[in-house]
Amino acid sequence: MIKVIGTIMTAAALLVGCGEKPAETATTATEAVKPIDINMSLVFTQNELLTQELIKVSDKIRERTDGGINIKVYPGGQLPVYKDNLEQVVNGADWIAVEDLSYLGDYVPDFAALAGPMLYNSYDEYLAMMDTQLVADLTAQVEAKGIKVLNADYMFGFRHMITNKEIKNSADMAGMRIRVPGSQLFISTLASMGAAPASLPFPETYAGVQQGVVDGLEGSILTMYSTKMYEVAKNMSLTKHFLGTVGLYISPKLWDKFTPEQQQIVNEELAAGAISNTKELVKLDAEYTQKLEELGVKFNEVDSAEFSKLTADVYNQFPAWSSDIRSKIGAELEKIRAAK
Repeated sequence: MIKVIGTIMTAAALLVGCGEKPAETATTATEAVKPIDINMSLVFTQNELLTQELIKVSDKIRERTDGGINIKVYPGGQLPVYKDNLEQVVNGADWIAVEDLSYLGDYVPDFAALAGPMLYNSYDEYLAMMDTQLVADLTAQVEAKGIKVLNADYMFGFRHMITNKEIKNSADMAGMRIRVPGSQLFISTLASMGAAPASLPFPETYAGVQQGVVDGLEGSILTMYSTKMYEVAKNMSLTKHFLGTVGLYISPKLWDKFTPEQQQIVNEELAAGAISNTKELVKLDAEYTQKLEELGVKFNEVDSAEFSKLTADVYNQFPAWSSDIRSKIGAELEKIRAAK
């Protein structure tokens, strides 16, 4: 018996020596090393914090997977963004879309309400909301529509009014053309606050403000500083009407092409990147506020109570939303605040 086994082993060694391999083993090895190239599309510019954090995350994923997951970040709207960005994911492309939660509302309407006006008082409240069962249920629903939410913990700050005029109440905003993303939620919210919303591609916004096509825009402190919007708009009115957040979305079909180890690496690095992003965001909020003031930007408080009252009706303007979605979100926020 020992002699027979030795003969078989010798024959196998000769086959290997001649370059022969079992077909199954060769196929498996080829599949293991075949890289997956993925486009990541976002509207944020190259030098913004969120872009820089996602570039670092992509580099770490590439390194830890030995090039198996190769994510190329395309900032500044080089590739399709907004609704077109999500459509790439739904169509199963090798793609990661980085967009505001409101765009998920095209597929699961209630998801957009999580990005509604005047909800969150702090970054911690939003992060706690993302860990609730309410969000877990909505995430499962949107995945069934062809969009897997990889991570929704990335923030870029509270959004305010960036103009050349001090705004304190709705009367001050009356008739002002304010640039907003092409999202009905943003359009409805700004209209309820008294403005005349104007949908304009973000790369065209600087020139739009400079040339008077629009009277201003809404955005975060980081956006104002990193895009040099302060060169054409010298006032920031602290409305905090939205908390600027994004999710990272991928096709479930593409996700299933990853090995379990690759999936774990992607999840770990995205989570670490979100923590790093939040830490830097808090630091840069203070740092950029000071720098903007030195550059001549004036900051002013607003009548938040009036704007909260005016925007409350926004939640009733979307028939596809559940009639009680605002109260459900409010109940979760009450629990989060009570747990502090």
